[in-house]
Order: sequence, then C-alpha cells, then structure tokens
Amino acid sequence: MTDTPRLEIRNLVRSFSGRRVVDGVSLTVMPGQVTCLLGPSGCGKSTTLRMIAGIEKQDSGEIWVDGQLICDGTHRVPPEGRGIGLMFQDFALFPHLSVAGNVAYGLTGSARKARARVEELLQKVGMSAHIDAYPHELSGGEQQRVALARALAPRPRIMLMDEPFSGLDDRLRDDIRDETLDVLKAEGTAVLLVTHEPGEAMRMADEIALMRDGKIVQQGAPYNIYNAPVDKAAAAFFSDINVVPAKVKGALTDTAFGQFLVPGVADDTEVDIVIRPQHVKIDFDRAGKGPNPTALEGTPARGIVKRARFMGRESLVEFTLDDGTEMKAVIGSVFLPKPGTVLWLMIRRDKCFIFPRA
Repeated sequence: MTDTPRLEIRNLVRSFSGRRVVDGVSLTVMPGQVTCLLGPSGCGKSTTLRMIAGIEKQDSGEIWVDGQLICDGTHRVPPEGRGIGLMFQDFALFPHLSVAGNVAYGLTGSARKARARVEELLQKVGMSAHIDAYPHELSGGEQQRVALARALAPRPRIMLMDEPFSGLDDRLRDDIRDETLDVLKAEGTAVLLVTHEPGEAMRMADEIALMRDGKIVQQGAPYNIYNAPVDKAAAAFFSDINVVPAKVKGALTDTAFGQFLVPGVADDTEVDIVIRPQHVKIDFDRAGKGPNPTALEGTPARGIVKRARFMGRESLVEFTLDDGTEMKAVIGSVFLPKPGTVLWLMIRRDKCFIFPRA
C-alpha cells in the first residue's frame, strides 16, 4: 500500500464578503479511505468540497492528488483534469437519457468498452434490470444508485460526496449508504463525504474531520472522536449531553455527585462536567436514601422525575436535581416513572469529560 495520500489539502482558505468561510483547512485521504467532513450547516464543508473539485477557487492553500500539485495560488488544473468524481444532493440525471446513457455519459473510448463498463457498474449497484429505463421511471433510491454508477464510470481517483443521501427516506437511507460504501471500497476510490449527520459519519467513515466556523476542530477515527471529544461542543454534536457545572478548588470540584479530580487546572476555574444520558445509572429511593457510593460511579445524587417518554427502543427520563441541575437518562427498555418520583442518579466517572467553561 502506498504511503502517498490520494488527496491532500494544505491550509485551504476561502473568504466571502470579508468572512473566512474556510479557514486554514488541511487533511489527507488515502486510497480506499472514506473521510467525512462533519459539521453544522454553514461551517464551510461544501465550500471545501467545491474547491477540491475545482468549481470554487481558493484564496490560498494547496490541493495535491497522488503527490502531484493540482492547485495553488498560481497553478490550477481544470476540474475535468483532476480525476475527481462528484455526487451531490440532487442526483442531476439527464432526463432525456436512459440509465445506460446516463452512466456512459463522459466515458471515452470505444462503444463496446463503454457498454461493458456500464453493465459492470449497474450490476454492482443492483440496477442491471433498469438499464433501458429513464430517470422518471425510477424511485429516489434507484436514481441514487444510477448517480453513483455514473460518478464511478470514468474510474475517478477521488469521489467527493455532498450530502448524497439526504433526499432518501430513513429506512431506505441505511441500505443505500451500506451498498454505496461497498461499491466505493471495491473500486478502491478515496472518498471525501460531507454531512451534517453524526450517525451517517459514524456509519460510513474511516476518519471524521469535525468542522466548526470554517476550521477543523478535531480529526480521528469515529471511536476516538466520539469517546475523546476535544470540547463540550464536540461532545454535544454527537449526542445529547448532561452538563454539571463546577468550580475548581485545590485540583478538585464539588458536585452533587461528589468530588472530581481536575489536575493542572487553576483554582476558581469554572468547568463543565459532561456525561451522556446513556451513561447515567438510575436506582430506587430507599426511605430517603440512595445506594452507597462507589469508586466507579461516585456519590449518588437525588433526582425528581420531570418527565419520561418511550422512544421506541429506549426510554428517556428527565430529572431535576436538588441543586436545580437538569439531567437526562436513557434506559434501554420501557421505564416510565411518574413525574415527581424520587430516584437516585449515578454517573460513570470513566465516561465523564471535564472542560473549562467557554
């Protein structure tokens, strides 16, 4: 396996009306790797993709493909010479062309070779039976498969995908994503996928680059970026969070859940202790007392049920602690205590994140 990145971008910058929409973005994608640019709308994801494709010109920075410079401040390979495929939210199939015609569009060489490539890809995406159909005769999922085949037909070295599954309904979306990923991996294509959905990024990506305000704030494997968020906002982007406010005294904080060790943080620093709802444990009240403290789960805190809802596969229970802190707990079964019920909450110390308050 080569050590040369299939795609490398260095310090890309793009401004509109004096505002930096993309602010010093750098990343690499290896052959066969799926990297996801994840972030909220307006953070610069799509603009980054458009600069890589050559649709948008960067103000500064460099774009490299297979170790070759394709764009900087003076040198610029046109979009058609970059070996980059594109898939967007709108599949943009040509309505007057059949499925075969759409997939073959842009292929060069003999008609026989083009037809063989079309048939090969339609078989891979499960659309062989629709080879002579027209786009208006296809469902949304079928159109997405054809768009993928068309993008892959010229054998691009890199595939750029901008929210390509957002137009599909939820139940179809997971199947299409998995099928798409299988085809891309089989082709050995380097993929840069843009999405605002953490679940999609976790499902598809080998590596996630989390963007915010034009910058990549954290980058890594999905497991690492989920379990070691760089700040509170990064943790909150992937799931609901509970926040326990505290102040540092002598490298310790006092909370309703007991003391937390905060080494190396100055006294009087305000911090937020963050815990995801699925890591909150619930126990029953025993004549005004809760369970005994443990090293792993700390001191129980008394909570009063505010509301409880069944979410299909789990129950979400909301509490108010005695100090007014609001907490949520996710229980993997049907658990619907009535409002006003007193329960005791414990939080896994090894699942807590502590961040200085912004």
